[in-house]
Amino acid sequence: MRMRAARATFAAGAWLLAGTLLAAAHGDGEPRAAPFDEKQALKISQDAIGRTVGSHAFVDSAGNPVDIADFKGKPLVISLIYTSCDHVCPLITEHVRRAARMGQKALGEETFNIVTIGFDAKADTPERMRLYGKQHGVNLANWRLLSGDAETIHRLSDELGFIYYPTPGGFDHLAQTTILDAEGTVYRQIYGESFAAPHFVEPLKDLVFGRVRDFTTITGIANRIRLFCTLYDPRDDRYYFDYSVFIGMIIGALSLGGVGVIVTRNVWRLWRQGGAT
Repeated sequence: MRMRAARATFAAGAWLLAGTLLAAAHGDGEPRAAPFDEKQALKISQDAIGRTVGSHAFVDSAGNPVDIADFKGKPLVISLIYTSCDHVCPLITEHVRRAARMGQKALGEETFNIVTIGFDAKADTPERMRLYGKQHGVNLANWRLLSGDAETIHRLSDELGFIYYPTPGGFDHLAQTTILDAEGTVYRQIYGESFAAPHFVEPLKDLVFGRVRDFTTITGIANRIRLFCTLYDPRDDRYYFDYSVFIGMIIGALSLGGVGVIVTRNVWRLWRQGGAT
């Protein structure tokens, strides 16, 4: 068995997304069916950001029909894998699992959903997806394992900017995890079979708590507080809620307000004195 991986790094938002862009092809020493252009694949992936994903019908690992559009209303994490992959795809799934658990603790257990889709339509049946999930610890209530026909998978992968090519022993594909917002629009791409938890949690935090300045409702104010006070500690590799950040912001605002009042009073007094003379 041989493996080829290409690495690329780039800045996306406040976080540096770095990882293995090319997932492993599990060949038998045979030549590749087609070359994989990592730079072009990355460009296609990035171009998908801002694109709205449509309705796509799948079947979950229990045989129930599921449509990607059903998940609108909450952020959705989409991971595409193939079940016969014995290295990169399991690593992607296990890192998604780890980051998802961290995200649930920081943001709430029901604030986002996850789907793992088998893109090898012939092999990735509901039963194979069920076994894959069992083998790799997919046991969160908000996580579904999906199978679909080749045409549906192709249409969805185009919308997500996910590139994959068959090889003699498997597939070459972009190691990509996609985050959709509550309206089904591609919000962020995460790359690599392994990635730091903040690459996963921070975009979800933005979507769950909202970057829009809403100070007109109690919920809006609470979400703004949670957005700024939910912090990641790299030493302990965990998220925690720190009220001191909010208290510091209030103290800073009051201090600036106090300085403003003093300056305004002094200017007013000088103006009056000048007018009196």
